[in-house]
Amino acid sequence: MVIIVRPGADKDTTEGVISKVREMGFTPHPIYGVINTVIAVIGERTQEAMETLEAMPGVDRVVPILRPYKLAGREVKPEPTLVSLRDGTQFGGQAVVVIAGPCAVESREQFLETAAYVKDAGARVLRGFLYKARTSPHDFQGLHEEGLEILVEARERLGMPIITEVMDPRDMEKLDPLVDIWQIGTRNMQNYTLLGEVGQGEKPVLMKRGMSATIDDLLKAAEYVLVGGNQQVILCERGIRTFETQTRNTLDISAVPVLKRFSHLPVVVDPSHASGHDWMVPALAKAAIAAGADGLLVETHRNPAEAKVDGPQSLTPDAFRELMAELPAFATAAGRSM
Repeated sequence: MVIIVRPGADKDTTEGVISKVREMGFTPHPIYGVINTVIAVIGERTQEAMETLEAMPGVDRVVPILRPYKLAGREVKPEPTLVSLRDGTQFGGQAVVVIAGPCAVESREQFLETAAYVKDAGARVLRGFLYKARTSPHDFQGLHEEGLEILVEARERLGMPIITEVMDPRDMEKLDPLVDIWQIGTRNMQNYTLLGEVGQGEKPVLMKRGMSATIDDLLKAAEYVLVGGNQQVILCERGIRTFETQTRNTLDISAVPVLKRFSHLPVVVDPSHASGHDWMVPALAKAAIAAGADGLLVETHRNPAEAKVDGPQSLTPDAFRELMAELPAFATAAGRSM
């Protein structure tokens, strides 16, 4: 259930309601919004509990949450969540944010060269993946600890926020000082131990939709992070598996407006993994902006033919620059900026 606090209620009154919620054996999650302050209450609700809380000073009303996801839904927070990075970049605001870079850090030269043109072209966040979840154990799995110094150098040179995929909670301590966003990959969307760990911190989390997951599955996975106390969650549509064989996955573009309607969390689209083909990426990126996406996750490599991971879907430097030059017009048409 959600407790709607009356406009103008002071801090002591709100704290009194929160204390009462705890006293009744529930877990309170206060959310201080622009329009209202609400207290999401996790626990088995009863009519008696709702009536008791509704009678408290400062409470406007108590509303039951019928959806399986509680904190991720718009019932608790009607206005969009803004996820902010250290340099002021925001997901969920007016600007469409581009995250770009190679699928994996392969070498110092490869990563720094790619990172440099990614920044020059206007991307706001740099992909820097040291650990790769691969379907086959024989495929390149990333540089792991060997790539840490490369991330440090890129961060010092460019000053860009960095996103990296985390697969094991044991890797978080050494990666934490170097990265600004944790990515939860499609194969780990339902790794609830990992979701609980990133939920304990405050670092933003980009949650990729599982390749066979429904929209409700994605929102319930995000709920694991939110329940832990971390409100900085970004949802990512990256394509789902269907019977179609012409593309690597099928980009569910309809997921963008659905997620924006039922959740307050920002939504990013990954046209690279959705298609598996570099020539499709520009069209899908533009479609994502038209559908209301708050950001794009684009793969690019200095030489895709030599890429150890996902070369066919990676844009060349020239193709990436061309895409970045074309996107502002689409953002403007959608009432957004870049």
